[in-house]
Amino acid sequence: MMSFPAISFRICLLTGFLASFALEPLRASRFFNLFSPDLFVQFNIQLTAEGEIRYSVYADKKTLIKQGKMGFHLLGQAPLEKGFRWLSIDTSSVDERWEPHWGEERQLRKRCSRMVVQFEQTATGKRLDLECMVFNDGVGFRYHFPSSGRHEAFILADELTSFPVTGDHDAFWIPGDYDTNEYAYALTPLSKVHAAKEVWPHGIGFRSPVSDSTVQTPLTMRTPDGMWLSIHEAALVNYPAMQLDIDRKELGLKAHLVPDGLGNKAYLRLGDHTPWRVLLIARRASELLTNRIILHLNEDPPETDCSWFKPGKYLGIWWEMHLGTHSWAGPRSEGDSLALPHGATTGSMLRLIDFAAANGFSYVLAEGWNRGWEHGDGGWSERKFSFTEAYPDVDLPRISEYAKDKGVGLMMHHETYGAVTDYERQLPAALDLMEKLGYKGVKTGYVGRIVPRGEHHDGQWMVNHYLHLAQFTALRKFFLVSHESVRPTGLHRSYPNWFSCEAARGNEFNAWSAGNPPEHETILPFTRLLGGPMDYTPGIFPVAAGSGDSLALRRVHTTLCKQLALYVTLYSPLQMAGGKLEDYESHPGPFQFIRDVPTDWDSTVVLDAMPGDFVYTARRKRGSGDWYVGMITDELARKYPLRLDFLEPGRKYVARMYADAPDAHWQTRPMAYKITEQTVDARDVLNIRLAPGGGCAISLKAEE
Repeated sequence: MMSFPAISFRICLLTGFLASFALEPLRASRFFNLFSPDLFVQFNIQLTAEGEIRYSVYADKKTLIKQGKMGFHLLGQAPLEKGFRWLSIDTSSVDERWEPHWGEERQLRKRCSRMVVQFEQTATGKRLDLECMVFNDGVGFRYHFPSSGRHEAFILADELTSFPVTGDHDAFWIPGDYDTNEYAYALTPLSKVHAAKEVWPHGIGFRSPVSDSTVQTPLTMRTPDGMWLSIHEAALVNYPAMQLDIDRKELGLKAHLVPDGLGNKAYLRLGDHTPWRVLLIARRASELLTNRIILHLNEDPPETDCSWFKPGKYLGIWWEMHLGTHSWAGPRSEGDSLALPHGATTGSMLRLIDFAAANGFSYVLAEGWNRGWEHGDGGWSERKFSFTEAYPDVDLPRISEYAKDKGVGLMMHHETYGAVTDYERQLPAALDLMEKLGYKGVKTGYVGRIVPRGEHHDGQWMVNHYLHLAQFTALRKFFLVSHESVRPTGLHRSYPNWFSCEAARGNEFNAWSAGNPPEHETILPFTRLLGGPMDYTPGIFPVAAGSGDSLALRRVHTTLCKQLALYVTLYSPLQMAGGKLEDYESHPGPFQFIRDVPTDWDSTVVLDAMPGDFVYTARRKRGSGDWYVGMITDELARKYPLRLDFLEPGRKYVARMYADAPDAHWQTRPMAYKITEQTVDARDVLNIRLAPGGGCAISLKAEE
């Protein structure tokens, strides 16, 4: 990492010039401005006559957030809402470069203006600090509750942070829910948000919807004059997730924290701080996809040696079980009959390992190996699974030795059905077993209601559980993939062993519900993926999985080539090939792209993108000159002149294109594709046609 020294000074910018103020003039002033390094973004902080803290955000001299409120309500104490005075303002400039252990770029530059404002509530003597960073493409701020030498505990009843926007922006949103984010997105003006109205059949088993006017973050919006905004949070630690209440009349947005069973929001001590409240800003929609503010606002990992985990691709018995042809549950004893064949048997695992070794996959997932699946996910009971006892048709030592001989890593699966207290009790023994058998990582799941009863998936208690799991697995040198967990907030920078989360509507919904609408994958990069990688599990083909009356419910709403392109457009350092082995064996041509595509990148270029319509992305393989392109569309056919000027000038590349056939269509001809190959360089333009619901995947391998 190469960093530039920070320049620190105490200032108050009141009339556009730099000045240094003593304490008394500072207290007499009412506002303070902080600008981004390029002066495009302005953050204004002020005290009202009543001593209320208010902030505004401007970009290109246009108001984006006007007089947003700040502060807190405390349980049993005077609110931190008004009666504040300035104590001090410290500012500094930040300009540093850092390298993520894996990611969409090899190196990132953090360049911003930073300030820390100290306030005191006159009547109570209580302190509240505000830290803010203003980047060229957005703003992040968080609160700090300073300690005065004692660690006094207090309970948050509410956070008052608001985001009053200045127009009836078009917004991509999903309903507010304390326990799931597996909804399809709606696009409406803010004034037309009705979260209780189902815009697409959700097919979700367990939900905790909030209100008709509450939505989840990231909330991505387009202003009437074409500016793009997204509200989210960064570094969610020891705090509940933030959702947003919408005032449809006044067009205001207010922080809505996920409560616990008592209705309390957070249990804190003096010395704690909140997550960052983040506003991403872009002139063009595509610029949001390379905005790295959320990563910049997270800390470096405590451990510098992260060589023990490696990005890659994995296989598993998975799609068969979602289709209902195989079962997660195995026999309780040898010889027991089952309604469906057990999926993760010794034989099926050995076959997966052979296939992985032959096709360059790093890992194989064992899902449905352990006792407890037969109990189902109902009942809200505490003890459901054993995380150390396998079904009798699963020979863990044999599987482990076989994988070791073949050079394939193994991933364990820990579904909890929400019984988190029992999982935490068993976790040390479960990781001991993984270490003994040589497993590399674990995929967790949290289907159903949470135990402790009354807690929610996105509340403070569960947020701390996810972080504890990331820390504990890192200490034991395992990587982590979490499903049904809180949506990410950039913590994969601090815990790079935490490869990805699901935390959105994934590919499995196409197996047993109304599925995902064709625009779904074009919206995810602008919403859910702004916080971090997603385990979407692409690579399903044939996309029509059923027949007869069930066909409409048992199909993927894409063409085959769109399934390939998702490996580039939906980023994750750990990508699953989610389909069945026999389907890959019978389609070796398109499967070649899944074999070839990497999951770790040196650079990313968003060629063009519009949420709900299309995403065109090019990425360069880490440590290589090879490029990969993914292009996807919604239900409309599209044409695009793909300019290859992102390639190294003067170098030749072999372009292998996996494209929709002329008659391809996600509904009628989803499997129609063509594969072509040609030599190209940076001067060439490829005329690409995408079918309705289609895509195009291209590998560009540099010639020596």
